[in-house]
Amino acid sequence: MQLSKFSDYSFRALIYLGNKRDTQCTVDELAAELNTSTHHMKKVVHKLANLGYIQSQKGRNGGLRLGMEPKDINLGTVLQSTEENMGIMDCFSQQDCPLLHGCTLKRIANRALAAFIQEFSNHTLQDLL
Repeated sequence: MQLSKFSDYSFRALIYLGNKRDTQCTVDELAAELNTSTHHMKKVVHKLANLGYIQSQKGRNGGLRLGMEPKDINLGTVLQSTEENMGIMDCFSQQDCPLLHGCTLKRIANRALAAFIQEFSNHTLQDLL
């Protein structure tokens, strides 16, 4: 499984802001530091701000900073909030396998995905800083 760029940049933005807790940074700074476009970073920041992970203040003295303590930011929750499609196989969107009734592959993949999410859930942003 590969995370979307959106989730990847969400994690990296949180790590960056977690390491710069004494200062505010801009979207442009964050985008440059993470080697992505400002446009893409604006979308990431908007989502993270709506979820409460980032505080965003507009204006002359504005900027970005963490909106929560790193110990309170669960990585599994971030993952599930930022990853649009957790279906790791095309057949996840279907009720039954069109090839084989009662196919167990989907059940195995669901358990693997649950274990993947659980591993992220065992950690907080604090663990990464």
